[in-house]
Amino acid sequence: MSTTTSHTSEPDPPAEGPARSARLIQNEGTTEIPVHLLFRDDPDPAPVALKPAVVSRRQGTGEQPRLRRPAPAPHRPVPRVDPALAERPARVLPGAAGVLAGLCGAAGCAATSWWAGVLPPLAVEALRLPAASGAGLGPAQWAAYAGAGALGLFGFGGLARGRTGRAWVLDLFGRYRGTVRRSGLLWVNPLLLRRRVDVRLRHWRSEPVPAADASGVALRVVVLVVWRVRDTARATLGVEDHETYLRECVEAALARVPVEMPGGTRAAGPAAGEALTRLVAADAAPVGLEVYSVQPLRVEYAPEVAAAMNRRRIAALDAQHRASVLTSVVDSVEDTVTRLTVRGLVELDDYERKALVKDLTVAFCSGRGETAP
Repeated sequence: MSTTTSHTSEPDPPAEGPARSARLIQNEGTTEIPVHLLFRDDPDPAPVALKPAVVSRRQGTGEQPRLRRPAPAPHRPVPRVDPALAERPARVLPGAAGVLAGLCGAAGCAATSWWAGVLPPLAVEALRLPAASGAGLGPAQWAAYAGAGALGLFGFGGLARGRTGRAWVLDLFGRYRGTVRRSGLLWVNPLLLRRRVDVRLRHWRSEPVPAADASGVALRVVVLVVWRVRDTARATLGVEDHETYLRECVEAALARVPVEMPGGTRAAGPAAGEALTRLVAADAAPVGLEVYSVQPLRVEYAPEVAAAMNRRRIAALDAQHRASVLTSVVDSVEDTVTRLTVRGLVELDDYERKALVKDLTVAFCSGRGETAP
């Protein structure tokens, strides 16, 4: 009988060969983890470069995403005007030069009429002129008439009166030629087109403009804007109508800045005014407008939410009043019971104390016109 000897087989040692790539455990919600860090079955694990952790939330796992920093808001494009368009003084002459040129033209016309013999005798006698030869109206006389008439028209036609707080923007055939801010009698080229601009300090009281508070409740706001025209060239030629542009800038600022109702925090009103002033001034500066102040004058709820919000405010005021009354009543009852027991006027057990507190509460609430709780 042959006996078979069983031998326990030993595992063969790992064959020498190229290093195996490290095995990884990873999912979309965790960092990649090399297997050798868990089991260490490799004598010399190969280094593995780890990828950044996945921070997105996996559906159905209940994992909460990691908080991320809010992305910065994109910058709004700043309105730009032609950089070459800037206010500069126009070339004008004193009014005396225009008056002198006009008188010279009138005198030239009178002299030409006397030379041609068409000047009335009464005018000749009044001016004490010698008798004319009566040359008649020839080419020379007509040329003299044209020159004297043109001189008179240019002299008297270019006279203008400059006023304080008003300016003229001049352009010739669509090209900007300068701005006149001088006052008094001036002579301006009559071929130039004049556009009068008010450069005084001005204020504008708006109509009710749509707005919203910090909670998104619709409001109607009336604002007071104090402003003036700083650059007449840009205000007149850089935009179609600078007053309409200013109104639209105010409406756009009110759409971005929350406004609080009266009765809130004291700092809410000035803060909203400063924010509105800063935004409107930044939008209006490129077109030559200087804004000093944008302040809300009247704030009210929009008609569609006015009734509901007024009821809400009344309920909040009523609750606040009741809370203050109840606090005052509780303090009075506590003070009364404490004084009675401390001075030894009465000795009360729990039942009597509760009854006394109830009676005092009813009495104090009735005296204040409130219903006992």
